[in-house]
Amino acid sequence: MALTNRDKAIIADLNRFRVMDRDSIAELHFGHLKYPNCAANSVLLRLLREGHIQRSTAFTPYVYFSGESKIKKDSAKIGHFLAILNAYKEIRQHGRLDTFLIEPKYGEKGVVEPDIFCIYRKTPFFIELQRTVYSEKQMAEKLERYLALYQSGVIALEPWQNPKRIMFPHVLILSAQRYGIRNYPYHVFQAASFTEFLRSLKVKTPAV
Repeated sequence: MALTNRDKAIIADLNRFRVMDRDSIAELHFGHLKYPNCAANSVLLRLLREGHIQRSTAFTPYVYFSGESKIKKDSAKIGHFLAILNAYKEIRQHGRLDTFLIEPKYGEKGVVEPDIFCIYRKTPFFIELQRTVYSEKQMAEKLERYLALYQSGVIALEPWQNPKRIMFPHVLILSAQRYGIRNYPYHVFQAASFTEFLRSLKVKTPAV
């Protein structure tokens, strides 16, 4: 059976996010339907039978991979990629999301690799999803790698840059753990979630 445009979009997202759970696929590709989960199940089963995608039943709901994926079905990275997917869904609910890149690379091994680079409401962000607790030393080392990237000037050459106003992305650490962070020549924020981060930016009116 020939692939529909929606089939192709689902496969493209599986390649993009590496792994997706059934509920997220239903939300992103079938959310306009009355019974999105049922519709997603039907399409995913067909794509699975035709060999276009792969599936792991070790998770509830099941998770899916592209047909060419080399990720092991019990890989520890699955939880990491699902967290990135959840961050994507959360961010897009709050406003315009022009760019969303997963683990972009800016140089050789050793250069910092953000979990996410995105442009949200015309503002660039590097986002770190800290699912495990780092020591203060480990976090400081990670942030020093961002400083090295800043000093390299590589980001100034990115195609999204406005030549009249070169910006280094804000660094946003999403974690339940708070870290002591020194000053950097760019903004570093901390929050438990993107929603909480946005809430923290709102100016509170003093009580009269």
